[in-house]
Amino acid sequence: MDSTAREFLFRLLKTPSPSGYEQPIQRVVRDYLASCAESVITDSHGNVIGAANASAPTRMLLAGHCDQIGLIVQYIDNDGFISVQPIGGWDPIQLVGARVTIWSASGPVAGVMSRKPIHLLTEEERKQVPKMKDLWIDIGAENKADCESVVRVGDAVTLELEARELRRNLVASVAMDDKVGLWVVLEAFRRAVAAGPLPCALFVASTVQEEIGLRGAQTSCYGVDPHVAIAVDVTHATDCPTIDKKSEGDVGLGRGPVVYRGPNMNPHVVDRLLAAAAAHEIPVQVAASGRATPTDANALQVTRAGVATGLVSVPNRYMHSAVETVSLDDADRTANLLAAFVRGIEGNPSWVP
Repeated sequence: MDSTAREFLFRLLKTPSPSGYEQPIQRVVRDYLASCAESVITDSHGNVIGAANASAPTRMLLAGHCDQIGLIVQYIDNDGFISVQPIGGWDPIQLVGARVTIWSASGPVAGVMSRKPIHLLTEEERKQVPKMKDLWIDIGAENKADCESVVRVGDAVTLELEARELRRNLVASVAMDDKVGLWVVLEAFRRAVAAGPLPCALFVASTVQEEIGLRGAQTSCYGVDPHVAIAVDVTHATDCPTIDKKSEGDVGLGRGPVVYRGPNMNPHVVDRLLAAAAAHEIPVQVAASGRATPTDANALQVTRAGVATGLVSVPNRYMHSAVETVSLDDADRTANLLAAFVRGIEGNPSWVP
């Protein structure tokens, strides 16, 4: 991964994008695509779609969701403390003691996620897992009026957006799910276009609202109407303590992208992905899912009359936490794999299983 691509990934990671509040990150995406796409549109749902060689007979779509899990301001009490609802799936334990940012109309507002100190918990309370209703955000407000001068009900909240570099080219950050996947599809699009005349019509979608129901994948795919589509998301790395590989599979950081097999994936797409990896000496990991996956691939496959769909994932430790951890080498290889796949689609191939 060169320095420009690396800088772009870190810019995505530091830009807020809770589901339904993706506008800031979509501005970053549009700026990026302006330099490599022949056309860029934003649909009425908020998806950003770039296109190149759009009139070619075979239409290919790369999709990565730009939204992240977050919180939304629900209530402000008389003392200026803020209660929230989740946006997406949270383990409340991950929130206790977290630094947060409320993205208000007047700008970012710093806060801390708090609960009753352990010293003051009853014996029964100590045995219980904290619930969202037991937590609150403290912004240092004097009272309700002071808080409401900068925060409104319905404002989005994220954990502090900060990336930390670890050993072996690993990076930990909020919202690797799925900003690293978004980075992959944008980079794959750029690399495929830069390699010369495209053999197919290539579209890339920065999809919205995946975390609340795969919604943007459905609407963007309907608009593009592709013959073949690949979703890029993160998947659980199982190379850390307490995870059972027999039930969750064997997936590790630094061992390359994960190509999924199963009923959600078209077998021709899978075969072509694995062939592209072998031809370009890109290490890959193979994983299985016996059901429709909880990713954009689910929605892509059943759009209109059906789309030949693939799912390629970047291994991620500690999903839906403040310290989601990925390998930048895996991300770079995934972008290369997708670019090679795109470059290998010539003529009008059949995707019929």
